[in-house]
Amino acid sequence: MVRTALTTAERARGERLGALLRRARGERSIVAVAAGAGVSAETLRKIETGRIPTPAFFTVVALATTLGVSLDVLVDACAAEAESASERDGRVPGARVGAA
Repeated sequence: MVRTALTTAERARGERLGALLRRARGERSIVAVAAGAGVSAETLRKIETGRIPTPAFFTVVALATTLGVSLDVLVDACAAEAESASERDGRVPGARVGAA
């Protein structure tokens, strides 16, 4: 199966998520957090660096639970950063492509 290439926006969103998770991890080791979430340390490392920009929902839930971060906080933080980026690009925040 061939995966379609990610858009610039998708890559940026993955980098934002990774940065948020990395900040939430703080001084905890990547191995300890990954083990607590039931993922490999390499998977967590790839998510944190944006190399896995679209992790599975259940992986994000497990990481958020392990880190003690609400999914609402992750969504709000990613959305806020996305909206500020769209404002810089001259787009209307909250507007959807193809929305009527």
